[in-house]
Amino acid sequence: MVCPNCSSKFALSQALFMCPHCSGLIEIVNRVENFSGELEGRGLWRYARLIPGTYPKIISLGEGGTPLIVSRDYGNLYLKFEGANPTGSFKDRGMSVAVSIAASLGYRGVIAASTGNTAASASAYSARAGLASYVVLPAAGVALGKVAQSIFHGSKVIELDGNFDEVLSQVISVFERASFYPLNSFNPWRLEGQKTLAYEVCEELGSPDYMFVPVGNGGNIYAIWKGFVELREAGVIGHIPRMVGVQASGASPIAHAVQAGLDVPRFVEKPETFASAIRIGKPVNWRRAIKAITHSGGFALAVTDREIRDAQYALARREGIGAEPASAASFAGYSLALSRSLIAPDAKTVCVLTGHALKDPDA
Repeated sequence: MVCPNCSSKFALSQALFMCPHCSGLIEIVNRVENFSGELEGRGLWRYARLIPGTYPKIISLGEGGTPLIVSRDYGNLYLKFEGANPTGSFKDRGMSVAVSIAASLGYRGVIAASTGNTAASASAYSARAGLASYVVLPAAGVALGKVAQSIFHGSKVIELDGNFDEVLSQVISVFERASFYPLNSFNPWRLEGQKTLAYEVCEELGSPDYMFVPVGNGGNIYAIWKGFVELREAGVIGHIPRMVGVQASGASPIAHAVQAGLDVPRFVEKPETFASAIRIGKPVNWRRAIKAITHSGGFALAVTDREIRDAQYALARREGIGAEPASAASFAGYSLALSRSLIAPDAKTVCVLTGHALKDPDA
């Protein structure tokens, strides 16, 4: 484990999330060997030996193994539909790993700040593990379907004034004192589950030319990139896809930083977009996200709410896929990139659709 901020190195620890020297986010360095050997079963835990750490208790609901759908309208476009996960979003991949750690290490409960999908996933997996779950939400800022999931699975739901960024800062300040295992994406172990999306794409498609990923807090695009980096270092693929981060224009500090070549984003104090899952103005994983985009030779885009809405309708009515607004941002970004000739029409491309349409029925 290494802290990119101050270059400190640490022994592998599933209870380490932030650098004790500088409070930077820790990264896990993993070497993949013999990728295709002894892969059994389906879903995330098919790759168990490629996920670092030890897991005496595995908490799973059958996450992963989501469909990679060839677009009806674009012959070289593939749609990775993460809405097919157990609670309807990509968060289930990371949550299975993180809650497995919490259960294995004997934590008495878990805690997470959320714009909705993290809360829903944390609630389901903690229920499966028999752990207490506390989810902290910005008041009146979370889609109804996601709140309902959290309540249904028995989590203690706490609403605080302020936006997601302010709520997350509260969670970071209390999780150590409360002896709860944190489930937000500043926890690098959660990202070890999310990187398995890259493994699945590789097994079905090889290495695409581009990966379009919605960006909110920034962890997922980094995790997917990390998965491809591990595959290239293992000699499984010859190149890493160019990672394209797509944000809503009213909440796009990473997109603007990449476009302007800034070392540090100009954070958005009051992010605005109807795509609530990516309504984040100060992404905790901004360094990780920018690293994934720039190191892969990719780029970032900001799309309007109208473009997201049009993409959501197109996915539903042309592709038969019901994606929540934040998920449709990747497809909106793909359409925008084509219109600006940023990518060639024959480029082999994957759009990650992060959550199901029923997550946000009021959008």
